[in-house]
Amino acid sequence: MNTSALFDAYTWPSGLETENRLIMAPMTTWSSHGDGRIHPDEIAYLRRRTPGLGMVITAAAYVQPLGHAFPGQWSCHDDSMIPSLRAAADVIHEQGAKAILQIHHGGRMCPASLLDTQPVSASGEAAERLDADTPRPMTTGEIEQCILAFAEATRRAIEAGYDGVEIHGANTYLLQQFFSPHSNRRTDAWGGSLKKRMRFPLAVTDAVLAAAKSAGRPFAVGYRISPEEIEEPGITMGDTLQLVDALAARPLDWLHVSVRSYFAGSMRDDTDPVPPTRHIIEMLDERLPVIGVGLVYSPDEAAALLEDGCAAVALGRILLMEPDWPAKARDGNTADIRHALPASGGDTQLTIPMPMYRKLLSRAGWLPLE
Repeated sequence: MNTSALFDAYTWPSGLETENRLIMAPMTTWSSHGDGRIHPDEIAYLRRRTPGLGMVITAAAYVQPLGHAFPGQWSCHDDSMIPSLRAAADVIHEQGAKAILQIHHGGRMCPASLLDTQPVSASGEAAERLDADTPRPMTTGEIEQCILAFAEATRRAIEAGYDGVEIHGANTYLLQQFFSPHSNRRTDAWGGSLKKRMRFPLAVTDAVLAAAKSAGRPFAVGYRISPEEIEEPGITMGDTLQLVDALAARPLDWLHVSVRSYFAGSMRDDTDPVPPTRHIIEMLDERLPVIGVGLVYSPDEAAALLEDGCAAVALGRILLMEPDWPAKARDGNTADIRHALPASGGDTQLTIPMPMYRKLLSRAGWLPLE
């Protein structure tokens, strides 16, 4: 497999240029201060992993206090967060990569114990998970305030020096909750038909794109999507292709397709072996660049995503285990790439914040351990 294309420069639709096609995927760190300010250990974590990448998409930052989904999460909900956000953008830039802030609202996935109040969502349907809190439906006013909050988060990203934002519309969080027939049981203008369920994620996208115009420089806007749900009723590939078509009609820079394994077939339909990202690439027909992700560990696997039609490859778990992956891939030292997390001392050895390292160790089977 020819892996040299991974290191080719790329220009995104907004005019943003990256030195190569390698991206650090957005990964939760569980390590920020209680008010959402980024911890120095997270800055060190970014500094260790950024060299050799074209772009870093940060951990998800919540745009409103009610969007706070997990302990130690970054915040971008208030102007007081701008200095914190700037520190992360600066360290990414110092290492030669572009910095993208992922903007997020957890919706019904925000624990009531963390919020000290009931979470909100499209409607009052709890997630099909153990001990899931039952949310309350958002009012029309709250929906409009949330759309504005995403736009304001974009303004803060611009002021903090980021090169773009990624709208988090995936992984069961609020934008996906509005799109999903499982979590959106509304009967007003924000739910019901597929077109109405698409209204909130598209309204957020339009507000973010409008806010991005104020940057006065190339400023990228991407969208992350989960193509399917296992719940019934749940998001189908047919639903997703209609949303993708609507997103492609907007001046976005990329669609980032969140799947556990890039080359796995449908999670809903056992008779469909085609990877969901491949369905999306074929439907888009080059109208919108696609970022591929999902258990990509080797340079050959990364190159295969480019050959499959992706514009770039997002690396997640492998960068936790091997911060020097880009350099080793570029130099052909693939035999030296680490494929397991140290069972002890990994926080120091691999520059991982201790709360994050403990979380990684506690998630059985998530990462192989040495």
